Amino acid sequence: MDKSKEELMQKAYELGFDYEKEYMGCCQCAIAAIQETMGMENDAVFKAGTGLAGGVGGTGAGPCGALTGGIMVIGSRIGRDRKNFKDPERIRWQTYELAKRLHERFVEEYGSGNCRDIQKRIMGRSFNLWDPSDMQAFEKAGGHSDKCPSVVGNAARWTVDILSEL
Repeated sequence: MDKSKEELMQKAYELGFDYEKEYMGCCQCAIAAIQETMGMENDAVFKAGTGLAGGVGGTGAGPCGALTGGIMVIGSRIGRDRKNFKDPERIRWQTYELAKRLHERFVEEYGSGNCRDIQKRIMGRSFNLWDPSDMQAFEKAGGHSDKCPSVVGNAARWTVDILSEL
């Protein structure tokens, strides 16, 4: 890679922000931004992230989709292989450490890695994305104009930072 780490991190942020604003689906938007920035496109990983947006299936009850997207890309880069399921080298623990680092960045910035908690932190309340009136309120609060795009951008930036050290 000929670009500096800072340039790569900025590119990841911008792509993540723009993808979330245009396409929505925080998990896949983070995955796409990270993969494109790092030159490691993998459609199976991208596709697997589909249902993880909005705190798992839009419920808000689980981890932020951008966080899970970052962890998925980390795992695709350094995770254990099925053929090495026993994992005597303890590769999964290396992956856990990197995932933990990403989660810690979320906790540092947003107080949590949970979707509802992040919504409360950045928009003052959480939203039921399955309820049309709540979804409208989410959008009015900046859900897809700047709030969640900035979360996705940060997740992409932080993940690229972690991956660039491998």
